Amino acid sequence: MIDLRRLHVLRAVAHYGTVTAAARALHFTPSAASQQIRQLARDLGVDLLEPQGRGVRLTPAAESLLAHADAIQARWEEAELDLRAEYSAPSGQLRVSGFQTAAALLLPPMAVRLAERHPRLTVRIRESGVPECFDLLFEGEIDLAVVEVTPHNPPPGDARFDQRPLLDDPYDLVVPDDHRLAGLARVDLAEAAREAWIAPVPDSPCRPHVMSACGAAGFTPDVIHHAKDWNVTAHLIAHRLGVALIPRLARLSPDLPITRVCCVGNPHRMILSATRTGCRTRPAVAAALEQLRELAATAEA
Repeated sequence: MIDLRRLHVLRAVAHYGTVTAAARALHFTPSAASQQIRQLARDLGVDLLEPQGRGVRLTPAAESLLAHADAIQARWEEAELDLRAEYSAPSGQLRVSGFQTAAALLLPPMAVRLAERHPRLTVRIRESGVPECFDLLFEGEIDLAVVEVTPHNPPPGDARFDQRPLLDDPYDLVVPDDHRLAGLARVDLAEAAREAWIAPVPDSPCRPHVMSACGAAGFTPDVIHHAKDWNVTAHLIAHRLGVALIPRLARLSPDLPITRVCCVGNPHRMILSATRTGCRTRPAVAAALEQLRELAATAEA
């Protein structure tokens, strides 16, 4: 018999990349996590880890086992759902997380609507960056996440997660009110190629979107300033320190002398809902997803 807890340790090593990181996430010591994997290897009669430099990597046998382990986890989620089928009304606690925009604009109204429709359901909201959202899902700390697509997300076919499009959030060119482009109904980004630019900080998930949009327009932006928060970006624009691409869902200070201009080519970021595979049909999760879809349709309108 295979101890499924040991299988979960192996899944964590694959998810976090090292035994040490997996142990930290599972609240184990590294030696205890390594012991769990060694015992799993003995149970199966195969090697699961092999040396790579100063660390280790998964063997082909471990990679093969992981595909089955992810399927087992998904089936377990489905089994729990079947066992609780008699309690079909959303109730209990729903733990949701989202990146900054989602946590500010989508999750609060979702929680209010759920409270009105399902008084036995309690929603807990947690603002988290995109990578952390997937870690929290993997660890079972949350039930649902709203994330944006980034180059570092798990691939769409990752068996551990169920990721589905929720809405597209267009980027607008934001300029000072008296800028030469402020009066246009729509602008080709090439018109702003010679401007000073304000861009997200290098590790921001939005930076690749901005750089790609400018690249598609035929130029590399001359980035003079960097900001983490969209309202910081907006204040820099208001002081005529540059122009920027800002997502339409980002709510900016209303009194600033700035103008949004729609962009030719519709540069945008895609926002997804994400759950663990097998969890999407749970009553509480399904109810939350229904409200998110309604809110997303309103946001896109």
